[in-house]
Amino acid sequence: MYLTRFRVNTGRSDARQLLGSPHRMHGAVNMSFPTPPSREGGAPRVLWRVDRNGTSETLLYIVSPTRPDLTGLVEQAGWPASDEPGWTTFAYEDFLAALHPGDTWGFRLTANPVHNIRHEYVKEGERTKRAAHRTPRHQMDWLLKRQEQAGFEIVEKPVERRLLPEGDEYELIVRDQVPMRFRRPPAKTGGNDVQITRVTFDGRLRVTEPDLFRRTLTHGLGKAKAYGCGLMTLAPVVREAA
Repeated sequence: MYLTRFRVNTGRSDARQLLGSPHRMHGAVNMSFPTPPSREGGAPRVLWRVDRNGTSETLLYIVSPTRPDLTGLVEQAGWPASDEPGWTTFAYEDFLAALHPGDTWGFRLTANPVHNIRHEYVKEGERTKRAAHRTPRHQMDWLLKRQEQAGFEIVEKPVERRLLPEGDEYELIVRDQVPMRFRRPPAKTGGNDVQITRVTFDGRLRVTEPDLFRRTLTHGLGKAKAYGCGLMTLAPVVREAA
C-alpha cells in the first residue's frame, strides 16, 4: 500500500476544472496507474481526497495498493517546469502494521453521509431512495454509528470542555459541507446528473480493532469513493501543554 501527496497548482485552468468535477479527477487519478489495481477478492481500492488548506495550498491525497506515477497529473495540474517531481509517495504497509489497540490519532475524513428514505407512497419492501444527511448533527451521528464496525472510536470530550449540553460530547468537528452535482458519461448513466454531498470530519480517534481499522484506511468509509469520498488519513496527536 502507498500514500501519495500531490500539490495542485490552482492557478491553472485545467487544475480548476479537475477540482470542479469529481468525475474528471477520478479519471485523472486512475490514469496515474499503468495497470489499474485489481479489485478481485475484496482487494484494497484506490482512494483519493482533495484538501483545501485555506488559500495557501490545495493537496490531493491518494491511497493505493500500487505506486502511482503522477507525471501526467503534473503536466495537467502541477508545475511541469519545476525541478521537483511534484508529488511524494510513502510506503504505507509499515505504518498500517504498527497500529495497535488504544493508539490515539488525529484524523481527517471526507465522506458522503447518506441514509435511505422511503416515501409515503412507496410500499413496504420496495426500493428506497438514498438521501444526504443535511445537518452537522445528523452527519456526526452517521460517523458515530459506523465507528465500531470500522475499528475505531471517536474520543469523548471531557465534560469540563464541552461548550454545549448536547452535541459537543466528542472530539469531532464537521465542516466544509459541499453539495456537488455533475454529469458522468452518457454511456454509463444515460446522461443523468450525479449528486453527492461531501463533508469533512476532523477529530481524534482511538484504535479499537486494528484489523478492521486497517481495512477502513485501505478500503474507505461510506459511499461515493470514486468521487473523492471515504479516505481517512491520520496525524499524530498534539499534546496540550500542562
